[in-house]
Amino acid sequence: MAGKLTRMTAEQSRAWISLITTAELLPAALDAQLQRDSSLTHYEYMLLGALLRSGEMRLSDLAAATNATLPRASKVVSRLQQRGLVERESSANDRRSVQIRLTGEGRRQTVLATPGHFETVHRLVLDHLTPEQLNALSDALAPVIAGLDPLQRFGPQLPDN
Repeated sequence: MAGKLTRMTAEQSRAWISLITTAELLPAALDAQLQRDSSLTHYEYMLLGALLRSGEMRLSDLAAATNATLPRASKVVSRLQQRGLVERESSANDRRSVQIRLTGEGRRQTVLATPGHFETVHRLVLDHLTPEQLNALSDALAPVIAGLDPLQRFGPQLPDN
């Protein structure tokens, strides 16, 4: 139904503006803390975290797991490789595929960055919400996330509580 103007109710507008405002402001705040304290961007931290959880990944799977294009993931992996945080190797099974893994220093940097990142997440978001609100937020966003990522390729798979 392209072209048809669909209006929002006041309730829908309030929820949409709240979601978009959070989506715009939160990444910059997370980036600022991680860059200041750990010399990592938020995307680099997410990429390193995905590798920490998995051990190693194909570059294409790492791009999907971090919601990035293959060129973006490759560029960031190259930067992280120059800094000694990751290494890449041609796959033994598929010569066209590249495997990415953390180095010992990459593992150390990720682990050291985590407490400050978690403190920031608590300070900016979690500490402002009651347990009931946290559950409501998770429940409200679950169908949105399912619609945006039906193959569940982005991020870690979290258990339902």
